[in-house]
Amino acid sequence: MYTAQGAPDKEQLVRQYSSLVKRLAFQLMAKLPASVQAEDLIQNGMIGLLDAIGRYEEGLGAQFETYAVQRIRGAMLDGLRENDWVPRGVRREMRRVEQAIHQLEHRHGRPPSESELAASLDMPLADYQKLLHEARGHQLIYLEDLSGDQEDDFLDRNVASPALDPLALLEDQDMKTALVRGIEALPEREKTVMALYYDDDLNLKEIGEILGVTESRVCQLHSQAIARLRAATQVGAAAPVAKRRGRKPKARPES
Repeated sequence: MYTAQGAPDKEQLVRQYSSLVKRLAFQLMAKLPASVQAEDLIQNGMIGLLDAIGRYEEGLGAQFETYAVQRIRGAMLDGLRENDWVPRGVRREMRRVEQAIHQLEHRHGRPPSESELAASLDMPLADYQKLLHEARGHQLIYLEDLSGDQEDDFLDRNVASPALDPLALLEDQDMKTALVRGIEALPEREKTVMALYYDDDLNLKEIGEILGVTESRVCQLHSQAIARLRAATQVGAAAPVAKRRGRKPKARPES
């Protein structure tokens, strides 16, 4: 994997891991609207692979493939964000949903129902559910990047850095703890959707067949669950989140 000069052989690494890029692209495609092209994800993923090859330093505690997966996924998600394929109005409305979730949870001491959220947002329930469906994909991206608009990622700070920042590590743990608590507090049906989607890697149609509901309904439940988690990790823990740097690894919901 190295040239005669001791540098990584980029061409050989690209050939070896190009199949990994395609596999990750098609895994992500299953969670995105049909308007997203696999070729675009693969192209961005290859950029991430090259970036991983250029940045990786052997002996820093992470296998190359582990590091590359993070870089590849991150590049794909960055490309989706840059293309702005989710309407800004949907992003804006979902921020309103997250704020409403936080306010109602604080007021009632429990997760608000869809009807309560729709009323709080002053919109018919059907319109609220339509918004949840339109948020598909947008919600997936922000689950991968709950900390907001940042430049450095988790592996850059905690693996590829010779000096680990104890405060940053503590804040990362705070984020994961808040996320786990948010998952535990989800309504049972939304928790089931998250477990089937992320733990069992089922698609929306398969989950719908298990729950006896439509694929569209599963999409709504998933979007609402992510909105609750964002409210729990960003609004509920606003002080530490505002100071964090870097993309946090996704916590996997428990079955």
